[in-house]
Amino acid sequence: MMNNEEIKKIKKLFSEKKEIVIIPHKNPDGDAIGSSTALKYFLEKYDHNISIISPNDFPKFLKWMDYKNEIEVFSENNKCIEKLLNADVIFTLDFNTLTRISKIKPYIEKSKAKIIMIDHHENPDYYADFMYSNPKMSSTAEMIYHFIEGLGGLSKIDKNIANSLYAGILTDTGSFKFPSTTHVTHEVVSNLLKTGISNSEIYDKIYDDNKPEKIQLLSFALRKIKIIKDFNTCYISLSQNELDDYKYEKGDTEGIVNYGLSIKNIKFAIIFMENSAENIIRISLRSKGSFDVNSFSKEIFGGGGHKNAAGAISKKSLDETIKYFLKSLNQYKNHLINKI
Repeated sequence: MMNNEEIKKIKKLFSEKKEIVIIPHKNPDGDAIGSSTALKYFLEKYDHNISIISPNDFPKFLKWMDYKNEIEVFSENNKCIEKLLNADVIFTLDFNTLTRISKIKPYIEKSKAKIIMIDHHENPDYYADFMYSNPKMSSTAEMIYHFIEGLGGLSKIDKNIANSLYAGILTDTGSFKFPSTTHVTHEVVSNLLKTGISNSEIYDKIYDDNKPEKIQLLSFALRKIKIIKDFNTCYISLSQNELDDYKYEKGDTEGIVNYGLSIKNIKFAIIFMENSAENIIRISLRSKGSFDVNSFSKEIFGGGGHKNAAGAISKKSLDETIKYFLKSLNQYKNHLINKI
């Protein structure tokens, strides 16, 4: 948690009404949206003016957390720029480098606002006035809970705040199975459940409200798994045409990469998804045990994330990206053939 001196400064900062902007990372996931909405609902209890500005749109299965439909998708033709430049405080949540917010970046750099970073990824850039950075935390949502606790505001956590925090923790812990899930994580979740939220309803909203095409895409993707036994590795690739065949929408491939890790002896799974609109390949990497996909992603693709979950992009073609990946595996063979 932040030290006592930082907490005092933040409390003083919020002692008067402020114009506040909350920014999640591009392609926001459950943790980013859960953290952002929870923080918004909490700070609104102190009569601050709060806006959430997302670099781009987010999946439909997360929209319920924004129950008032107030999250603004950034555009250089709307009022977002004015809000960014006139903000007193800007929170950057679930990312630690401004490259993760695309076209919003230059306006953050121009802003005179105090910037507060809350994030659990490794190797942060030092752009914020206040940094709450802890890679050992399960999720940014869990960190938001501790941030609220530090401000003495736990009694303010109502069902809306708890719903968002629970959703953020649920999604970023892989339903509480990832190693970053600690006894403290479960204590936080226990306290959230005491507000009366329904863990089963939240799970259903996120995971059990799928359109048929999404399930069909999952089935298709699983049939495409390529297993590289000598490296305890598997990968899936999806072209833009293949995604279009199943009426792909943002979020439809969420979690597919994790199925690879359910295969016996597989310790590294990766999925490549073509995005022809941006002329890039989106890459999600997952591992179990000691294999560090954060380092792999950073060294091979210039990406990053966590030890067992990371992401990256490639500007090569889909075929070239896969060939480069397969060639790059050779330098990691000793790490991959070791026992999990």
